[in-house]
Amino acid sequence: MRVFVDANVLFTAAYSPKGNAAALFESVPKLIVTSDYAAEEARRNILAKKPAGSGELERILSRIDVAPSAPGGACPIDLPEKDRPIFMSALKAKATHLVTGDLKDFGPRMNQPKKSAGIVIQTITDFLKGLP
Repeated sequence: MRVFVDANVLFTAAYSPKGNAAALFESVPKLIVTSDYAAEEARRNILAKKPAGSGELERILSRIDVAPSAPGGACPIDLPEKDRPIFMSALKAKATHLVTGDLKDFGPRMNQPKKSAGIVIQTITDFLKGLP
């Protein structure tokens, strides 16, 4: 298993260190990867909305694999331009799961790997429910 996390998951974990998102990073940190693109987005958002959470965000990032973002190119699924770097980076990282809170753009493909190039896209809650 290899779990790619979106910027909103990183942000949520740093914003609320006792919530479900933070629990994800405590449960399987060695299996988690994100991209430098997602990490930078999370940093911008935490500085704008809760600067005190930036230390927690950096602690989280230090415990997981932060991989270079995937280069542009054709995306195998139809996504808005802003979400393609996340999905393509998950593919490049050979992720089995993509955990995101973006229900608007990823929601129609949640828990349907046949519709998402073999990656299981899930919310934090769904992913945690599936852990042994």
